[in-house]
Amino acid sequence: MIERTRAWIIMESPVVFLPLAFFLVSDRRQLVPYGIFLLIWEFHYVHRTFVFPFRLRGGQPKMPVSIVLSAIVFNVGNAYLQARWIFGLRQPYPADWLGDPRFVIGLVLFATGFAINYHSDGITRNLRKPGETGYKIPYGGFYRWVSMPNYFGELIEWTGWAILTWSRGGVVFVIWSAANLVPRAIANHKWYHEKFPDYPPERRAIIPRLV
Repeated sequence: MIERTRAWIIMESPVVFLPLAFFLVSDRRQLVPYGIFLLIWEFHYVHRTFVFPFRLRGGQPKMPVSIVLSAIVFNVGNAYLQARWIFGLRQPYPADWLGDPRFVIGLVLFATGFAINYHSDGITRNLRKPGETGYKIPYGGFYRWVSMPNYFGELIEWTGWAILTWSRGGVVFVIWSAANLVPRAIANHKWYHEKFPDYPPERRAIIPRLV
């Protein structure tokens, strides 16, 4: 078992440093679109790796080593796929890519997804006051429509990433994320209904009005 904060940093660090390494050795690193892609990626993962775990409440529970190792394997594979495709395999982006509608739409989706994710995490983090225990029903923000809005926000983020990079690697990441997050959201949604008889019946699990 590994202390939660330390485990989180260990298993998320590959997605911070591997793309950076690929960028630094790439012959495309001086082209503006590639630097912007790296900044967008690092914006999410520096926060997720070095900020988010320190904002978690609930003491310092431990995580099984098996979960940490499986997360490392996934993160290394995904970071390699994204960086290798963008900084090496894909045809070079044109200099005016940042004005392309695909980049603009993708960036808006990415920012929207991050905002939903961040706001939803803040709501759940503040559900219990210091010293309180037990579970509560979260309200506010996208909790009005779904049980797991942070997962919903993450799906929007990576859909935006796939569009703004217009990459096959990005599409694979969206599929991987959905395969992981949708079943977890459905399971958590079911748990809420079993735990709280007065749970809002209009909420869906992860996608408003659909799932």
